[in-house]
Amino acid sequence: MNKITVLYLFSGIGILDTLYLIYHKLKGTDVACFFFPKEWCRKVQYSPMSRTFGIPNSYAGFVMYVAILILTSLYANSSISFWPIQTIVTFGFLFSIYFTYVQAFILRAFCTWCIVSAINFIVMFLVAWF
Repeated sequence: MNKITVLYLFSGIGILDTLYLIYHKLKGTDVACFFFPKEWCRKVQYSPMSRTFGIPNSYAGFVMYVAILILTSLYANSSISFWPIQTIVTFGFLFSIYFTYVQAFILRAFCTWCIVSAINFIVMFLVAWF
């Protein structure tokens, strides 16, 4: 697969992931928790750390994934250079590293959906830079 295809695929997965989290945020319901104890997902989901500057992290993630999808489309049509994609992907990657650290060492709990997003950004970072 080429870079564009991988970025389309993983930004699409990220959009679905964040929409799932946003849906449960708006409904006030718990997310499904795979691979980890249910209480861990709840702990992460309702933690004060689930917001940055008052904005739910899932909203920010959704915006980043949509921006990557749009910028990748523009790049595929030779409308823009590649650096804007690299910039947003790098921010997403760094935020994911930080939030994974928070889950591991501050909350001592993991959320399946957050880990999916972190893996997404790791893959997109590697594709965007290497």
